[in-house]
Parts: sequence; C-alpha cells; structure tokens
Amino acid sequence: MTRPETNRCWWCGSDPLYVEYHDTEWGKPVTDDRRLFEKVCLEGFQAGLSWLTILRKRENFRRAFANFDIDRVARYTARDITRLLGDAGIVRHRGKIESTINNAQRAIELREECGSLSNYFWRWEPDPESRPRRITREALKGMATSPESTALSKDLRKRGWTFVGPTTIYAFMQAMGLVNDHVEDCDFSGRTTPRTAGRAGTRPRTRSPRSAAPRR
Repeated sequence: MTRPETNRCWWCGSDPLYVEYHDTEWGKPVTDDRRLFEKVCLEGFQAGLSWLTILRKRENFRRAFANFDIDRVARYTARDITRLLGDAGIVRHRGKIESTINNAQRAIELREECGSLSNYFWRWEPDPESRPRRITREALKGMATSPESTALSKDLRKRGWTFVGPTTIYAFMQAMGLVNDHVEDCDFSGRTTPRTAGRAGTRPRTRSPRSAAPRR
C-alpha cells in the first residue's frame, strides 16, 4: 500500500534536519521559559544568516551557553565572552554574544515582574480575527512583521533587550506558536481534516482564551 505523501510548508525543502524541525517544533505552542529564551536568542544570532545555518549549530550554541539557562548566562563575564569568540562551533559575533548575556539579565527582570517569560510573551498572542483568512506562500512572503511583533519588539527594547527587531520577533512568534503560519495545505497546520492531521502527527487546534495583545 502506498503511503500518502505528506504536505509541508515550502520553506523546509528536503533537508532532513529542516524537515524534522518543521514537523516536530515549528509553530507548536511553547510555554517553557528556557525554550523561549533560547529561541529569542538564536533568532538574534540568525540576523543576516539563514535559520538552517543556526539550526545546524544549535547543539553547539546550547553547549556554549549552558543550555540557555537564564541565570547562568546572566552571570557570564568578559572571560566567557573571550571563550565564546574563540568557539568555532557558534556564530562568533561579539555584539550578538554580548546581547545574549544582556538579554539573560533582562529576562530575569521580566521573570520577576511577570512571573515567567511565558506569561509575558503570551500576552502578545494576536486575536484570531486580526489574522489573514488564508495563510498562503504569497501571504507569508509579504508578512515579515505584524502589529503585535512590532509592539512586542518596541516593548522589549524599552526594557533594554537587544537584537529584537520586529522581523526577528515575528519569526520568534511563528516558531513558538504565538501565530500559526503553516500554510493552509500543510498537514501540520492544524487546519487539515482530523484524519490527515492524525497521519501527520498533529490535530486541529482549539484555541484557549488569552488576553488580547497590547496595542501601542
């Protein structure tokens, strides 16, 4: 019996690592603070590069940054910066390395204020009515930011975070499931039929009530 072909978003191509990332991670709602912090940092490192480049180095980044333990990274010193600049397994960009340490310190402040990074970031989940009615390749190519990513970026920068521009933050929101930007015919979108979604290892989403995203 021929196994049905799995439909995916076009951007993951055929690279096995990228396909696995698409199928098992991208767009699935994340509430774990460590994973949220890791992702916002890696999106900063990705600026000017491809995400696949960062994905291939992700385990090296995890080793270099103490598995993105917020409290440990916040205590990094000049000696750690020198160590990281000599680590060929990561992106050796002084500004991005220093940004990660700074953002860990800001994350602790945010955690103390809001209880968790999850509590803070999920406040910015868009109202479903504000989202495009159809998520297509053409729609996504013209949607590098959103009002919510622009507002979240502005709020983070006001709090002292760096490398968190609106485009970077929108990519973060896509990956962490704050928005569902799998294209409409992707089997992992949650918009497919239950039978197809079950084959792909997902199911149609039911959205739990959340506070409306702040408007600035």
